[in-house]
Amino acid sequence: MNLWPTYRFAGIRIERIAPDWTAVDVRLRVRGLARNAVGTAFGGSLFAMGDPFLMLMAMRQLGPDYVVWDKQASIDFVKPGRGTVRGHFRLGADDVEAMRKATADGDKHLPWFEDVLVDESGEVVARLRRQLYVRRKR
Repeated sequence: MNLWPTYRFAGIRIERIAPDWTAVDVRLRVRGLARNAVGTAFGGSLFAMGDPFLMLMAMRQLGPDYVVWDKQASIDFVKPGRGTVRGHFRLGADDVEAMRKATADGDKHLPWFEDVLVDESGEVVARLRRQLYVRRKR
């Protein structure tokens, strides 16, 4: 995935994907094309750091009997991103079990998730809020 042009040219690097797809860690080194007009992290790159990992984690954990899409997302820019910005995305067994239960009768499920992007000192640079669309295949 690191060769995917969207990440490669935005300066985003996937550092780790857990074998069971419960965790993904990414980083953005704020330099070159990843900088905006005032020299801090380009907002589009920050937003792209969280896309599409939650959806992929849910797809991999739920398996081929489920439809999973990103439904909507928002970002709250808390402070300018400088240096290296990191995202640590998690989707645990409890979350996946809740998806299975909510969709057992064929209903769609629209869960919300929140994550943060942090700088080198651990301070929050941005808050990401995402909603998934989850349903069992018919």
